[in-house]
Amino acid sequence: MAHRKLPVVLTALAVTSTGLFPASAASAHADRSLFWDRQSTYPVFQNRPAGEAPAAETSAEISAVTEDGRTLIYTDAPAKRIGFVDIRDGRRPKGLGTLSVPGEPTSVTVRGAYALVVVGTSERFTNPSGVLQVVRIADRKVVRTLDLGGQPDSIALSKTGRYAAIAIENERDEDVNDGDLPQAPGGFVQIVDLPSDDPGRWSTRKVELTASVLAAAGITEPGDAEPEYVSINGRDKLVVTLQENNGIVVVDLRTGRLEKAFSAGTVTVKGVDVADDGKIDLTGQITDVPREPDAVAWVDDRYVATANEGDWKGGTRGWTVFDTVTGRVAWDAGNTFERLAVTYGLHNDDRSDNKGTEPEGLAIATYHGTRYAFVGSERSNFVAVYDLSNPVRPVFKQILATTNGPEGLLPIPSRDLFVVSSEEDDASVNVRSSVTVFELGRDKPGFPSVVSPKGIGWGALGALSAVPGKPSRLYSVTDAAYTPTRILTLDTGASPAEITAELVVTDASGAPVGYDAEGVFARPQGGFWLGVEGTTGNGNKLVRLDARGRTVETMALPAEVAAGLAKQGIEGVSAVTDRDGEHVWVALQRELSTDPAGVVRIGRYDVATRRWTWFGYRLETTTTAGDWIGLSEIVAVDRNTLAVIERDKLNGPAAKIKRVYTVTVPAKDPAAGTLPVLPKRLAVDVLPALRADNGWTQEKLEGLTIGGDGQVYAITDNDAVQDATGETVLLRLGSARKLF
Repeated sequence: MAHRKLPVVLTALAVTSTGLFPASAASAHADRSLFWDRQSTYPVFQNRPAGEAPAAETSAEISAVTEDGRTLIYTDAPAKRIGFVDIRDGRRPKGLGTLSVPGEPTSVTVRGAYALVVVGTSERFTNPSGVLQVVRIADRKVVRTLDLGGQPDSIALSKTGRYAAIAIENERDEDVNDGDLPQAPGGFVQIVDLPSDDPGRWSTRKVELTASVLAAAGITEPGDAEPEYVSINGRDKLVVTLQENNGIVVVDLRTGRLEKAFSAGTVTVKGVDVADDGKIDLTGQITDVPREPDAVAWVDDRYVATANEGDWKGGTRGWTVFDTVTGRVAWDAGNTFERLAVTYGLHNDDRSDNKGTEPEGLAIATYHGTRYAFVGSERSNFVAVYDLSNPVRPVFKQILATTNGPEGLLPIPSRDLFVVSSEEDDASVNVRSSVTVFELGRDKPGFPSVVSPKGIGWGALGALSAVPGKPSRLYSVTDAAYTPTRILTLDTGASPAEITAELVVTDASGAPVGYDAEGVFARPQGGFWLGVEGTTGNGNKLVRLDARGRTVETMALPAEVAAGLAKQGIEGVSAVTDRDGEHVWVALQRELSTDPAGVVRIGRYDVATRRWTWFGYRLETTTTAGDWIGLSEIVAVDRNTLAVIERDKLNGPAAKIKRVYTVTVPAKDPAAGTLPVLPKRLAVDVLPALRADNGWTQEKLEGLTIGGDGQVYAITDNDAVQDATGETVLLRLGSARKLF
């Protein structure tokens, strides 16, 4: 049985007065010949030592790769270890086990046969310490340990392999003086001289970040530099970011001399979301905010790029290219990075009042003669790829969807691979740290399947409906994650599907209203039905809207039904109008407390008589702790046939049940007080399609409809990027005539 994601055409970006949004696919394209396509997503908890609980916190923060490009080495700070993964086949990574280290590993690089792992061993902020452990990769033996004299953050290796450099941050205590600087002792840089392949001959040189030089450059607290991230160019020049000090310094590795220091400056950014209020509102402004750069990489031997994550004072939601000769900004992303998140449905409104997308990771590498920049959004779970052929005119190329908290960005040009290490791990919500492998090639990627080229903010699309009279159009509706409720129009004739319009839902007086809309149905006679879920049983209702989105009438569930519901109630709505009038169908997600275990209700509401009729639906079973199974959508295929989504609560590799079933409604209504269980037939198992693009399998398969083109469409609810990767998957499952 064929089912596929909507085909993807990557679009170029058009710069407008209001910001950056993809131009029409019909009018402009990025390079269609090569794409990064996701090959695999490997959860690193699967690489834990034997006997360790699967729910124990683990992480993949920073990664390096062996010189043959076949073995990945990642840092796992919570577990105080490094991990090894075989990526010889990028489609099937294999865990190779772990190695414990004497503290929290903060970064890693590879030089020849050895992994250089920097480890923080501090017991107190006031007495920072750390070591460089040299690990022979072949047998994972620590062959040398060098004291670093402080708490390290990042490490970089020169192109010749002659030097490594380590940022000794000596990080501040956020509970002291509100986290403000200065806090002694100040940080510095360690240069590691690597004159040969013998680690026994390696030695360190301390480079003080001279306070007088920093002060002359306008660095905020020159006595407490707090270096964060390092990168080395082809002339053995080291660039170091001073994140909390909003500064950048350049050091000559051969002499150890601090050559230049300059401020990263401040910026005013207009057209961004600045309020955590459930609205994607791109009319806000941040004013005179320090960039506070985190990751840094040389573009060439003159220009450097920074990811401006910010800290407690700043964060400009973008990235910047600096000219190290002049110390001036050569290019800045402005509001465009955040607007990419909005365009691709990955905007995290919960962070709008605090650094927004938080660009943290950054890497630059050349593939097939083209130089690319990769910039990772810590809070919106994506990596943006840019063509940096001109170092001061980046051109956006592609978005890569990741798991939560992408931090380590690792280009492997020798194998046309790019690897993302995502650090966030919370087993209680099944968000797990992972390593994601992408490959550059001619296969078109599965992500994105939905975009918003006009800047309409979107997410949490948990319902679908056909648009009467328009075969290539669908409606969806936002749920309680956003306010006010909006009905969005999707054009499935575009590739990827485009959100082209929004209709704000209002109450009877015309004021915008926020419903927890879990179902939408466009009535052929005009207007809409919404299936609204309540926080309690009594809050569940049917809402009829007119064509302008105004609430016309509201129908609560029968009191005896509402009384048996908890917070999982109406999860879908559909309707049929025929010679007997208009009948509205709803699916309840979970069982009533008064009904048999494992049997949920499907209800039919007769609009003319205002009477409800109820049928039973028997759910599959689960043995996974904390899991449950329920219904997430209902579609009236015809007068007597219904299609429903049945799914579990699991995601990622744990997901098991993401299915569409059909049931046949008997010609004769059941006797009052009975709940006949309808026989069901599996129409399509959607799990293979959800896993087809090799990402994190989404939990909330929640929207289903038959389009005017006769195709069956399904969509996932991205939970507004809360305790979820934020990726939305729109699927075309096949012909309704064949499936149903």
